[in-house]
Amino acid sequence: MMRLGINVDHIATIRQARKAQEPDPVVAALMVELAGADQITVHLREDRRHIQERDVRLLRGMIKTCLNLEMAATEEMLKFALDLLPDSATLVPEKREELTTEGGLDVEGTRERLTSFVLALKDAGIKVGLFIDASPSQVKASHRVGAHSIEIHTGHYAEARDEAHHRDALERIVDAAKLASRMGLAVHAGHGLDYQNVGKIAEITEIEELNIGHSIVARACMVGMEKAVQQMLVAMGRKA
Repeated sequence: MMRLGINVDHIATIRQARKAQEPDPVVAALMVELAGADQITVHLREDRRHIQERDVRLLRGMIKTCLNLEMAATEEMLKFALDLLPDSATLVPEKREELTTEGGLDVEGTRERLTSFVLALKDAGIKVGLFIDASPSQVKASHRVGAHSIEIHTGHYAEARDEAHHRDALERIVDAAKLASRMGLAVHAGHGLDYQNVGKIAEITEIEELNIGHSIVARACMVGMEKAVQQMLVAMGRKA
């Protein structure tokens, strides 16, 4: 059964808009778990635009499922992760000026540096994933650096505006997932997935986990967190 990880960053985005106490992403994460999600994902960015260190440390001690820390491959974040010891860490590219992550990590071009970075996390007992584009070369490079998993960037699929581009993006995701699975990598996917487009991704048998944030938080503003999570489970083909 495909797992659902929910990214609660944008609960923190609402809070940080006013530098207030609410809404609290820690409370949201507990609600998400009760609604049936399998994992909590947070991205502690360098500029701390939404999730704060306080949030991540509280989540580490309070949630009952798994904590997945999205992080840049920097020495600051490595030190933080080794102190926190999340269940898993997903390495992502990060630029201060971007609204959201714009593409996958260039594992092939930074293989030497990432190899030691991945090893340091693995030695601490942290499962390491790499957020990559649906590219055979990036899948192979992820295997070479010793990652436990890849998370396929589904943004191009989600943003496709015509059937030809949509079909091409989906085929690339399928091919990357099959290649990664053959190489022994766990396969995850995420970015831009919503209630309308998640179905085709959920049909890819090699994908074990989806990480979804913005669309669930957006719907939760209208119908509540429990219903938003359960409706996503249904869209994935799971019983809520």
